[in-house]
Parts: sequence; structure tokens; C-alpha cells
Amino acid sequence: MTSAQSILGSIASVWRYPVKSMMGEELNAAKVTKGGLLADRAYALIDRSDGKVASAKNPRKWPQLFDFRAALSERRNSGVNAPPVRITLPDGTLVHSDQSDVNQILSNVLKRDVTLESRSPDSRAATAEEYWPDMAGLDHRDTVIEFGLPQGTFFDSAVVHLLTTATLDRLHVLYPEGRFEARRFRPNMVVQMANGEKDFVEEAWIGKTLAIGEAVRLTITGPCPRCVMTTLAQGDLPKDSGILRTPAEHNRANVGVYAAVLQSGDVRRGDSVRIE
Repeated sequence: MTSAQSILGSIASVWRYPVKSMMGEELNAAKVTKGGLLADRAYALIDRSDGKVASAKNPRKWPQLFDFRAALSERRNSGVNAPPVRITLPDGTLVHSDQSDVNQILSNVLKRDVTLESRSPDSRAATAEEYWPDMAGLDHRDTVIEFGLPQGTFFDSAVVHLLTTATLDRLHVLYPEGRFEARRFRPNMVVQMANGEKDFVEEAWIGKTLAIGEAVRLTITGPCPRCVMTTLAQGDLPKDSGILRTPAEHNRANVGVYAAVLQSGDVRRGDSVRIE
């Protein structure tokens, strides 16, 4: 029996990003698999000129990615390739991943020759690029580095990213002018803390097992280091370098934690979150 004292909080929101570095979709519920939320980062754009994955981590090369939005167009069929997605272009036009001319349409808008590809467990590790701004507290400054993605995936690192309201509230206290909204940080799940804390509380979960609802169990593997993409304009959120500078100064540039999936299942808004 779960005691009230062991409950940390509840799931406030659930997010999925079917195409890497595009805006995603907020969900009421999602299936969590060993590979993360079903169809999360199922696709990515590949630059034909160098074979690298398009990433908003390098906004000088890919300045428009946050102007696109991706969502699943139908449920995944078991045991086959990634499900089709619909992509909303910056002008509001809808295109679908299974259209014969989707690559040409996306290339024309981005002004780069790209292909939309789905991940394959047997594929070689992909690579992407990241620009590090000239900012104190970061590992690199004013440079672009290349990094590898985990084998057969389009994730930067782990398959699940969690963020708490306590961290967002703490960042707002430190920098009141900043709009620290969850969508800037692209988490899969946001945990509403039960006790109203304002601190980087999720880092105390590292190495522990997190139970979500009846079935889902996650191992918290480490902090989530943040990058320049959190500072970019998206939707009605303005460009703001303070969004990254604040955690760089006060929490080693970490916002949220990464997790691996121990036990699959469904996660729903309102599910309890507790340490086992």
C-alpha cells in the first residue's frame, strides 16, 4: 500500500516530440515503452550534404526548426516502422510523413536538402551538432561541437526527460524576468510537487526508482544539462539568453533529470509520482 507520505506529487503534463527538434504535442496520456514515450523522437531530418541530424542545438545552421510542429496522425501499428506524423509548416500548411513529396517540401522551406527519416534499432549511431554560446558555466564557449546520438535513436541522451514545477519555480525566483515554462525545456513529463518546494529537487532522485501511476517505473540516471535551444524563441516565448544563464550560474546548467524505463505502461495526467 502506498502511503501519502511517500507521494512526491503528480503528473502535471505529458509531452511527445515525434520529429526531433520540432515543436511537439501535449497529451493527456501516453504509452511508455523501453524506448521512451511511444513515437517520441521517432523521426528526424537528415541533412543530405553531411548526413547529420538537424538539431535546434545548432540554431545558426537550423534557425527555423522551432517554427515547425509535429504530431502523430494515427496510432502506431504493432511491430512495424514508425507511425505516420503530420507536420505543420511555419505558414500553417499541413504535410504528412508518408507523402511522396514530403522531402522536397521540407527542403524548400528550410532551404537545405533534407530527408525525413524514421529511427531503426539496427541503424548506425547518428550524429548532430551543438552550438555553445559564450556564457560562463558551460563546458564549451562560443564553439560548435559534434556529438553522437545513442545507437538506433534520435535522442540526444536518455529516452525520458522529467522536470518538476519546483525547478521551474526556483529558476523564476532567481530570474523573475524570465518566462520559465516547461515547453522551453522539452520534457516528457512535468511533475507537480505536492509540497510547493522551489528548488532543484529532482536531482535528489538520481540513482533511485520513480513509480508513476500503477505500472510505469523509471530509473533516474542523471541530471539533464541544458543548451542554447532553451533560449530560442518559440511560439509566443521570446528569445532570452537568461533562460540558460540562470541554471548555468546556479545549477551547473542542469534543468531536470534523465531516466531509463524499468517497467513499461501508460502514464496519464494526474498520476501519482513516488520514490520506491
